[in-house]
Amino acid sequence: MVELDHFNLDIDHNFFFRVQNVTGTVILENEEALAMPGENITIKVQLVEKTVLEEGLRFVMREGKLTIGAGVITSFN
Repeated sequence: MVELDHFNLDIDHNFFFRVQNVTGTVILENEEALAMPGENITIKVQLVEKTVLEEGLRFVMREGKLTIGAGVITSFN
């Protein structure tokens, strides 16, 4: 098991929704580009391809083979 001290939010990540893997770019409202383990943050994501999503859907963020975050879709723009 690999434990991360932090992860970078300024690169593309893979987002897993149910059984679909979609690449997306994280867009931050403020200048923080680093999230520490245990922190709760709100992010916006620009997905590379269209997919069917709904509010309340859970997702996992991965960087290579490492799971670096998980969350819930709260709204769409």
